Order: sequence, then structure tokens, then C-alpha cells
Amino acid sequence: MAFGGFSHGHGQQPMAEINMIPLIDVMLVLLVIFIITAPLLTHAVKIDLPRAASQLNVPKPENVHLSIDGAGTVYWNGEPVARPDWRARMADAAKGSEQPELHIRADGELAYRFVAQVMSDAAAAGLSRIGFVTDPRDTR
Repeated sequence: MAFGGFSHGHGQQPMAEINMIPLIDVMLVLLVIFIITAPLLTHAVKIDLPRAASQLNVPKPENVHLSIDGAGTVYWNGEPVARPDWRARMADAAKGSEQPELHIRADGELAYRFVAQVMSDAAAAGLSRIGFVTDPRDTR
């Protein structure tokens, strides 16, 4: 069986060359694809991430310190409270003439949904000045 010719003569030998044209066509198509997509892969979106720098916090009597431990227990100025109690206290604090700042300190191992729940309750009560207390020590 002979390859490479249209004549059906018996005297021809098989062709021992590789046809390079299809290989070159495929390589050129791949080259064009990579030239087009390479600039898209190196494009990065620049964002400003928050810094966790802390300063010494001078406690004011009108500030409310809300702490949440790893088990999800909420402490209102050091006193453990249940969810209905902290919601009532938030509503009472929001009714005052000057709204207090709510400082939230949460355990690092705590699921975010507990913090989000407290923040949601504070917003529903009308407290809009919410801050997070961080540890200024570098934990690396």
C-alpha cells in the first residue's frame, strides 16, 4: 500500500517524509491564541485592603463594649447576656440623646455569622456607630 500519490502504479515506493503543513498551521493558530490571551491573564484588579492597626482605646462611659467568646456567648460591658436582653439594651441605648459607640470584640475562632447577627441586631435597634476592637500584637 503506497501513500502520497494519485496514480495507482505498482512501481512507486512509500513516501518517507512527514507532511509539515498541518503541524505548522496548528502551531500558528496556537501562537495567535496565546498572543491574544496572554495580556488578559496578567491583568490584576488593585484593591485597598484594610489594615489592622490598633491604637490605645480610651474607654468612655458612653461606649458599649460587646464581647463574643468562642462559644458564641455575648457579654455586654463584661456581663453575659442572652439575645433578647442585648436586643433590649441596644434599643434602650439607641433611644438616648447621644448615641453610644458599640465596640465589638470577637474571638478569632468564632464563626462570622455570630458577629453578623449582633451587627444586624444593632442596626435594627438603630445603633449606627459600630467599631471592631482588634489585638495590636502581630500574630505571625
